[in-house]
Amino acid sequence: MTLHKQMLLGAIISSFFSIEATAQQAVQNQVDQNAEAVQRAAEEAGLDAVVAIDHARLAAAEGVEMPASRVQVFSDAELNTAILSQNIRAGLDLPLRVLSFDEKAKATVMYTDFAFLGKRHGLTSSELADAFKAQMGSALAPIEAIAAPTQGLTENYGVLELVSAHGHSETIERLRAAVMSQGDTVWFGEVDFTLDAKALGHDIGPATLLLFGGPAPGGVAMAEFPSIGLDAFCQKLLVFEGSDGSVRVIYNDIAALAELHYGKTIKLHHQLNERLTATFSKAVK
Repeated sequence: MTLHKQMLLGAIISSFFSIEATAQQAVQNQVDQNAEAVQRAAEEAGLDAVVAIDHARLAAAEGVEMPASRVQVFSDAELNTAILSQNIRAGLDLPLRVLSFDEKAKATVMYTDFAFLGKRHGLTSSELADAFKAQMGSALAPIEAIAAPTQGLTENYGVLELVSAHGHSETIERLRAAVMSQGDTVWFGEVDFTLDAKALGHDIGPATLLLFGGPAPGGVAMAEFPSIGLDAFCQKLLVFEGSDGSVRVIYNDIAALAELHYGKTIKLHHQLNERLTATFSKAVK
């Protein structure tokens, strides 16, 4: 190949990557704008911000590339309490969640609707459905969004469960210590459903949602499955007291959620499940 042809080929390749980078940045900008619009709308609706996670930028800081993805979690204590009074296990899918992300080079917004909670946790109240829809609608008012897939979703689908040998508070502390001892995780916080319910004059029993994530492994797991960032990342642990008085821990099966969203999974999803289960099981023994 002549020098001229080599230079021409180099210029073409450089131009291609430049165009691709510009397109990716345009989608990233739109994802950011969507997330910011949701944030403003939620604040105006009086929803309490719990956590906002920028999956892609956290992953990039660890050297992992993935499509643009930002999940936001908002809380309404009254709505949470009403739902948890029907089924405490529904706390795994509370509070309200919205994901702004890049799906095949298109800025997309997805949310968890009441149909998802209803199928997964056996909730049938039309009043709760209407209340949930109203609050989620407030957060999504400025933008077009789609609901998370529910086809194939059944009660307790993708819910993994452990029984703790310790009390509620000690279980939480042991889980937090186990998670943060791994070195590649970030603690995003927790939601004390019990405290919120008591402030409203209700007793739902001990129930706390723990939120954490691993930016590097999470980024790899979401690279070809970005919409699972709505449910599987960050990782959520619900610690609650069962009807038999035992302290239980439930969390999401990452592979099952990948199957629900995309109809397929990869080895890493199963490996993360195994890693999480081993970590949690040791903590609650």
